[in-house]
Amino acid sequence: MQAKVTWSQGLTFEGQADTGFKVPLGASPDVGGNDDGFRPMELIAIGVIGCTAMDVISILQKKRQEITGFRVDLEASRAKEHPKVFTDMKITYHIEGRDVDPKAVERAIELSEEKYCPAQAMFRDVLPIGLEYEIEEAD
Repeated sequence: MQAKVTWSQGLTFEGQADTGFKVPLGASPDVGGNDDGFRPMELIAIGVIGCTAMDVISILQKKRQEITGFRVDLEASRAKEHPKVFTDMKITYHIEGRDVDPKAVERAIELSEEKYCPAQAMFRDVLPIGLEYEIEEAD
C-alpha cells in the first residue's frame, strides 16, 4: 500500500492512498489550523472501527442474520502529554434486526478481533480494547 499527504497551506493537507479517494486533513485553531479537515487521530479511530464493522457485517450476512441497521462506535482515551497516544478504546456494536442471534453476533465480533481486522490487531497488544454490543429488535 502507498499513501501520501500533500500540503495545501498552514496546517491544511489532503491525504490519498491507492484507491485514489482523497480526504481533507486539518488542525484546530488553537494549534494554528483552520478547522478544515479530519484530525489524523480521528482517521485512526475511524480506521479501527471501519475495519471491524466491515468484518462483522460481512460475517453476520454470511450467517444469514436479518440486519436492518448497523453502527459501530468508538470511545478512546488519550494520554495527557505528547505524543497523546490512545491509552484505551471501547468499541460498541449497535445491531438492529429481526431475530438476531446473540451468539452469531458474539462470534462475528470474536472473528474480527482475533482473525480478520488488522487495525484491531495492531492495537490489541498495546492498549486495552473493550468490546460491547447491543441488539435491538426491528419493527
